[in-house]
Amino acid sequence: MTPVTFQLNFTAGGYNAGFALALQEGLYKRAGLDVTIVKGQGSGVTAQLVAAGKADIAYADALAVMQLIAKGAPMKIVSTIYQSNPNAVTVLTASGIKSIQELKGRSVAVPTGQSQTAMIPILFKANGLVESDVNLVNMPGNAMIASLLQKQVDAMLGSLDNYDLIFRQRGVEVLSLPFADHGVATVSTSIIASDAALAQRGDIVRKFIQASLEGWDAAIKRPDDAIKALVQTFPTDTEPPRNLGELKAAISLMCKNGAKFVGKAEAEAWTRTVSVAQQVLGLSTSVPASAYYTHEFLPATLPTKCPLA
Repeated sequence: MTPVTFQLNFTAGGYNAGFALALQEGLYKRAGLDVTIVKGQGSGVTAQLVAAGKADIAYADALAVMQLIAKGAPMKIVSTIYQSNPNAVTVLTASGIKSIQELKGRSVAVPTGQSQTAMIPILFKANGLVESDVNLVNMPGNAMIASLLQKQVDAMLGSLDNYDLIFRQRGVEVLSLPFADHGVATVSTSIIASDAALAQRGDIVRKFIQASLEGWDAAIKRPDDAIKALVQTFPTDTEPPRNLGELKAAISLMCKNGAKFVGKAEAEAWTRTVSVAQQVLGLSTSVPASAYYTHEFLPATLPTKCPLA
């Protein structure tokens, strides 16, 4: 068995249950890999670990990785699981707001320092608004839910796989307006690898991706089993009802953005993502989309076709 340490983007959740299922059902072992899955502290931190050579294979949001690659970090995105970011505008159903355009003249809670905030100009432009049309209220992410429930704001910038699940767990009816469906579709959470790992252990990376995508295929078909595997892998960090909601939200994003297969973002999706990143993050226009990703290490036959049944 070849030892492989896989660094996650965040703590254990339904959004990484496919990897847990691949681990617990022996898909990695069948590929000759002894995989250890390590929790993360955010995509930015995970991307830095790979850039610094402290992790070979990891899982992180594409935009966080692209920021470092544009500055010369030696790594690549090798397989995209979230074909779109999970960001969304969330409103209470009782508010009567049904579109981004109807935010004009309203107040919107904005999480300090999160990816949703950076995308506001593009989201508004795509929907016929400018920032001055809306009263943006900056606050910590953990304060937004209470603020919306208490009607201190009319809407908030949340996410399908986190904030929105909390509302629904509490029995609160909300309407989600995903960024991906309103002009801001960027490829998101992906498997990444250092250039050194790709050069020296390319066969290991290929086997890891193959087994991981088989794990995600099984998780899509058997979500309850995926959550059981997640609990087995991280027994002290899981909450099955919430994790199942996270997994279902993740699955809903796996065939967005023109994807033909789970795990592979198409070239057109990358072009759109790079355009957004250049506008939002100030990425150099001289760095081509091909500098950020490679399909070289994907299996010849991808296990899950889009759209999902």
